[in-house]
Amino acid sequence: MPSILNRDELIHRVASARESGARIVFANGCFDVLHVGHVRYLAGARELGDVLVVGVNSDEQVAIQKGAGRPVLPATDRAEIVAALESVTYVTIFDEPTVEQILLALKPDVHAKGTDYTTETVPERDVVRSYGGQVAIVGDPKDHSTSAIIARLGGLNG
Repeated sequence: MPSILNRDELIHRVASARESGARIVFANGCFDVLHVGHVRYLAGARELGDVLVVGVNSDEQVAIQKGAGRPVLPATDRAEIVAALESVTYVTIFDEPTVEQILLALKPDVHAKGTDYTTETVPERDVVRSYGGQVAIVGDPKDHSTSAIIARLGGLNG
């Protein structure tokens, strides 16, 4: 099973993989109630390199981004579920509002984002380009949504 690592362990593992010639890809998200869109996004990201590192938003950041009642699952559970996916190499939970600090620490070759972005709308694009990395858009069209799944289930209180 892939490893869930703290920042220092992750930096060490990524550096070691890079020294061995591995191409590093970074993807991130809330992954609250994992669905097929998430699986396709991460599989597409992995196709771009040898090592896929996934950043999972902390509970506090999910609540800020998604609103009251979220996340449905705690960060440790979300990280474990993501880590169980075949395409994922390493997972880390991050508490910052953006992944800029992780990107600067890891300097992945590719920062993969989902199809709800374009290469020009990825918020961290300038950070990635500053160290010579590239931004890639992967996954299927954004027609899967955790919020829609929750709504179909009758909301959080249903």
